[in-house]
Amino acid sequence: MAIASINPATGQLLKTFEPLSDSQIDQRLERAAAAFYKYRKVPFRERARMMTRAAEILESEKETLARIMTLEMGKPVRAAVEEAVKCAWACRYYAENGERFLADETVETTASRSYIQYQPLGPVLAVMPWNYPFWQVMRFVAPALMAGNVGLLKHASNVPQCALAIEDIVRRAGFPDGVFQTLLISSQKVDGILNDSRVVAATLTGSEEAGKQVGIGAAKRIKKVVLELGGSDPFIVMPSANLEEAVATGVKARIGNNGQSCISAKRFILANPIADKFERLFVQKMEALRIGDPLDESTELGPLATADGVTSLDADVQKTIALGARVLTGAKRLERAGNFYAPTVLTDIPVDSPAYREELFGPVASMFRAKDLDDAIRIANDSRFGLGASAWTNDANERERLVNEIDAGMVFINRMVASDPRLPFGGVKYSGHGRELGVHGIREFTNTKTVWIQMAS
Repeated sequence: MAIASINPATGQLLKTFEPLSDSQIDQRLERAAAAFYKYRKVPFRERARMMTRAAEILESEKETLARIMTLEMGKPVRAAVEEAVKCAWACRYYAENGERFLADETVETTASRSYIQYQPLGPVLAVMPWNYPFWQVMRFVAPALMAGNVGLLKHASNVPQCALAIEDIVRRAGFPDGVFQTLLISSQKVDGILNDSRVVAATLTGSEEAGKQVGIGAAKRIKKVVLELGGSDPFIVMPSANLEEAVATGVKARIGNNGQSCISAKRFILANPIADKFERLFVQKMEALRIGDPLDESTELGPLATADGVTSLDADVQKTIALGARVLTGAKRLERAGNFYAPTVLTDIPVDSPAYREELFGPVASMFRAKDLDDAIRIANDSRFGLGASAWTNDANERERLVNEIDAGMVFINRMVASDPRLPFGGVKYSGHGRELGVHGIREFTNTKTVWIQMAS
């Protein structure tokens, strides 16, 4: 079955690609294994030169690359340009810091010399999602290649042109043949690739179910895996917060990337004294959003990436309403071509409803009310997910408790959750394990080797 690129704003078929045959997959795995044998010996300064060149390509061609992203998955084109620039930032960050992050670390023992060495593992399979089609891949590519590994990309099937464009950028940056390859394949081929001895590890960003499958597949073969899965991030607002700033940021945090982000604010937990005003202002801003063609730079909210995504989102919303939730705005598909869903705000969320328990992947905000800080923390932690959390307060004691007591891999105070090359990114509970970005990210796919040298007496 062909891999199709479809414009989510119009439903138009853009292009189709034939998936790789088994023999073609085998050729690419062999190429990756051969490339690693040589590439691991390439000095850091040479890796950094090529990674810097990749950053330059991303920056100089950001408008062209942004158009590819927008046409394939529907993100507003301004955000797509920002995504390309952010990818360049990650490339530069690891080009400048990779050697330092992986330098030998001396440890004082009774040995003549003892130290820790970080060595690359080999070919790593990256299974990546469509929602940030460049950023999710490049935040793997930059640290993995700087560490001396080689990459094999199985990208989401609805963004094949993005996948091929990334491979082309790496090639034009000067990386040797086979160091990074895109595999245009179906998800059914992933387990077989994990079973191949030439692939030594895997990383996946995606759904909970996809993470389980790759995690099980890696575990059966005793292979390292990093999983960055779903999130149902809380956005807590306390009475001492700057309410206008919290509202404006909250809307941005909910509808960014058309509401399709694992670190979107999804559950808005409001202290009772400010809840009415917050809801009123939030609804006003959601209803004022400019919805339309994502290639139009004035558009604030574009389509969902797939028609199935709209169907699934609406089913979760309607079930939540049927169970007792109240609609403040939206809660319907938009009557127009493409995969558009109305900006939606729900309140009085039942505990057994999808909006309480699941990750709604689209522009739907769920409102909750908290009696006090204890209650806000309880609601925030009442989720099987634990990726990010944003909390708004100007009270020092509240700030300390929120940081220490929220079960999440990332807690942002008076700011929306965001990824940053300088900081580790990842979650706890059903949001996955392992870390991307920062010093922790580049060390994930390395052998932390202990070296003990005793000189002969």
